[in-house]
Amino acid sequence: MNQCKHPRVQIVSRDEDTEYVECLECGDVFESSEFKDMAIEENAQADEA
Repeated sequence: MNQCKHPRVQIVSRDEDTEYVECLECGDVFESSEFKDMAIEENAQADEA
């Protein structure tokens, strides 16, 4: 089972200081800050390899 890397997302909700996005590929909804953290982790793993 492949893990979705969320290549396409859209904003679905905004709170006072939080923005939520939905992956258009798998349907997961998460905070946009989590999405940025995922990209940073992925880049760090690629650099280590």
